[in-house]
Amino acid sequence: MERRRLVAASSPLAVLVVVLLVALLTATASTPLSTYVPGRIVRIAYEIERYDITYSWGGGHGERPGPTTGTCQGYTGRIRPCPAESTRGLDCSGLARWVYALAHGTDVLGPGNTDDHVRRMRRVESPEPGDLVFFGKITKKRVKTHHVGIYLGHGKMMNAPETGAVVRVDDIGRRPDLAGFFRY
Repeated sequence: MERRRLVAASSPLAVLVVVLLVALLTATASTPLSTYVPGRIVRIAYEIERYDITYSWGGGHGERPGPTTGTCQGYTGRIRPCPAESTRGLDCSGLARWVYALAHGTDVLGPGNTDDHVRRMRRVESPEPGDLVFFGKITKKRVKTHHVGIYLGHGKMMNAPETGAVVRVDDIGRRPDLAGFFRY
């Protein structure tokens, strides 16, 4: 399978092509959209992974969902100096926002970080592919998350893990502080 790389120099046209391709590949003819949303989420996540979209701190938080140049504000990554302002890509919540927007047909998660997104969802005890998996700490009084991935089933998630990486599949157990699974 040929893989393509979406890097800092990629054009908005390349992003548009990915969005259109994903939309075409996941379109359903006569069944209501809500029937296929979980399956669409997973298919879209795998399609996006094929393009090796670069992680960018703050990427994916533009006016509309999708890859954007990131920001160095609040950057905590290992790579110095911060490369986000010259890297077009997605951070973890930007990836979740984009995939959910493509699957639902509208920006259901909206802008914001993982704390904002988890507040728009409901916790589930039995996760299904397409749910979001959050990492950090969530209590009745406080929400402090730092990472989100798209649950694929069998202990796997699609995520934008860190600066220097691309969107990829990882084991959920790779991170030690699972906060829970959530569904929109």
